[in-house]
Amino acid sequence: MIKPIHAMLAATALVSCLAGGAALARDTGSTPVATAPTSAAAAQDARLAAFLDKEFTAELALRPQLATRLGRKEGMDRLDDNSDAGMLRRLEWRRGSVARMKAAFSRDALSPEGRINHDIWALELDRAELQYRFRRYQPPFYSYLYSAHAELPNFLINTHQVQDASDMAAYIARLRAVPAALDIAIGQSTQSAAMGILPPRFQLERVISGSKGLITGAPFDNGPASPLLNDAETKIAKLLAAKAISPVQAAQLTEQAVDAVRALQPAYQRVIAWAQGNLAKARSGVVGVGTLPGGADWYAAALRLNTTTDLTPEQIHQTGLAEVTRINAAEDALARQAGFANAAALRADIVAKDPPRPWTDDMRAARLAKSNAIVNANRALLPKVFTMLPAYGTEVVREPAFSEVAGGAAHAAFASADGKRPGRVWLHMLGEKDPDATLYTLMCHEGIPGHLMQGDIQVRQTGTPQFRKAYTYVAFSEGWALYAERLCSEMGAFPDAAADLERLDAELFRAARLVVDTGIHAKGWSEDQAVQYLIDTAHLPAQQARSEVRRYITVPGQATGYKVGMLRIVALRDKAQAALGAKFDVRGFNDLVVNAGSVPLSVLEGRVDAWIATQRAKG
Repeated sequence: MIKPIHAMLAATALVSCLAGGAALARDTGSTPVATAPTSAAAAQDARLAAFLDKEFTAELALRPQLATRLGRKEGMDRLDDNSDAGMLRRLEWRRGSVARMKAAFSRDALSPEGRINHDIWALELDRAELQYRFRRYQPPFYSYLYSAHAELPNFLINTHQVQDASDMAAYIARLRAVPAALDIAIGQSTQSAAMGILPPRFQLERVISGSKGLITGAPFDNGPASPLLNDAETKIAKLLAAKAISPVQAAQLTEQAVDAVRALQPAYQRVIAWAQGNLAKARSGVVGVGTLPGGADWYAAALRLNTTTDLTPEQIHQTGLAEVTRINAAEDALARQAGFANAAALRADIVAKDPPRPWTDDMRAARLAKSNAIVNANRALLPKVFTMLPAYGTEVVREPAFSEVAGGAAHAAFASADGKRPGRVWLHMLGEKDPDATLYTLMCHEGIPGHLMQGDIQVRQTGTPQFRKAYTYVAFSEGWALYAERLCSEMGAFPDAAADLERLDAELFRAARLVVDTGIHAKGWSEDQAVQYLIDTAHLPAQQARSEVRRYITVPGQATGYKVGMLRIVALRDKAQAALGAKFDVRGFNDLVVNAGSVPLSVLEGRVDAWIATQRAKG
């Protein structure tokens, strides 16, 4: 799972009317580049790219946290204005931007690649209109993944990089802005609650416990430093060690940080009070969006946003059931090949050799070391299936204490555009440890050749407008990461049948998600019913199944993008292979897909069609 960059729903867009795109040139190195258009179209493309870059700079002024995620320093001392007025201001800016683009450029005068840039920019307005229309269904404390009480500290700790005194001063300014942001979140959540849109009880309980954890420890009591103070002191200590600041400056910055962190307490106490005050009204059991007023319309929109298709809940549900059947058969075949009666017998052997047991610090250290080693080993295998290679560093780290939960889903964030912030994968290591055999697939998905590789290449794109480095689409990004698990099998990254079974189990899990997400939100499934389905069908431990279901409940539709996206990529590969026969080059296909950056699925299909035509024309 990739952390959101463009928006809370990972920047999905409505793409049903997008035109097909052009193929990308085969790169001789590892820098992603786009095919050069004809001279007349090239001039128009250059004008459009300059216009879009100027517009994107204006967007970053309205979204300083996005600028920080991209490694830029504009507005580094501000948080995004997520008030209703701030959201409307961004929407009105985008309306104006698209109007200016359509007035200044003829789409027909652009190259196929230029038309894609034009169309994505225009359709981002459709996305923005849809998200603004349904903003009350996404109140700031509703999401199990991105609740404001934890997302703001996560951003400061993991994304706001500090390289000099001014960066640290900006960090402290952002700390000072957190109370106001939390008060806005409380106000918006209150408005949603008045409409009957209140987080489930489990989410309110999580907001309460997480908020308490952020104001426990120094400077609030005599315990160890609280998470944000610990982070501030660590950042200041690194500046001092690097001689980027003097001891006097370090003391001043520390005093300012302590004051800013201390000022968080009343705001978090207000968050806690709001959540506690709504506990009695919060529901449990059947809590899908279908139970909310107007929830069916919101779910249809969420599916469009996350899959970039017009698939209905029923179509997605049936696709999930069919994929579950297919993958179960593939698992049994693999197990028999390895000398076991069936997949259940192989799975029992894995658990017997590496049984669940409570995490210890030594086990956590070993898990991180092994995870990083797998990512590095995968990097060495890439030339088997790619010529396009990642350039930036990666690291696998533990989830911060204030957001870590037993069975929590691993997630990743791209490297910054300049590579100074490496690509990162976060692991939850509470509760019981799962078998090490699961790690190979997880690192293929979150690390290389999954999210971190795709993001590495996307942020280094040349010859495209800057916004293309920043916007991501769930169906592509998560579909790519799931397809990357298959590529790892083709690369020889799985050492034995146990690891390969875990790969198929991971794919089975994503197929089960199609069934569960639509079951919860369109068919009235209860939380327990969904949990039991994942335990029975996807073979998840109970604590992981519970964590996953709570994620799906509070982020409707997001989990469907994975399998929908993967199925489309695999179908396009099969189409290309059938059309090209002996001319098909899997490395060329994989380069083509990852080199595009994150795009709507219709754009990807257009690129593949054009690539097929180009390969055929080579004779």
